[in-house]
Amino acid sequence: MEQNMSLTNKETALLAANAISQKKGLDIVVLDIGEKSSFADYFVIASGNTERQVGGLVDEVDTQLEKAGILPDHIEGKPDSGWVLMDYGDVIVNVFTKEKRDLYQIEKIWGDGEFLEFEQAE
Repeated sequence: MEQNMSLTNKETALLAANAISQKKGLDIVVLDIGEKSSFADYFVIASGNTERQVGGLVDEVDTQLEKAGILPDHIEGKPDSGWVLMDYGDVIVNVFTKEKRDLYQIEKIWGDGEFLEFEQAE
């Protein structure tokens, strides 16, 4: 799908992270993996307390990015599985339950990327 050219990949990743933050997502990480990966530039990784919250976080990312004219190429997983992956081309959003995030440890696998700072909602 054609992406909105007015936002950079970094801005798209930060917009997704902020959407998650607005809905009280936990342990939000924006990771620049562009130098380490051939398939994406940024990972956004976050957790929800429950499968229901994971669903709400995914819905909010989808809504906020769609408002910016950015549609996912693919969404994989369901909240009741504990992990939803939202593929926006060069930005991949992963939303987990705490248990699944601890199991897969994506930050450790990609930990040599650059962790970006962003303002979390209070």
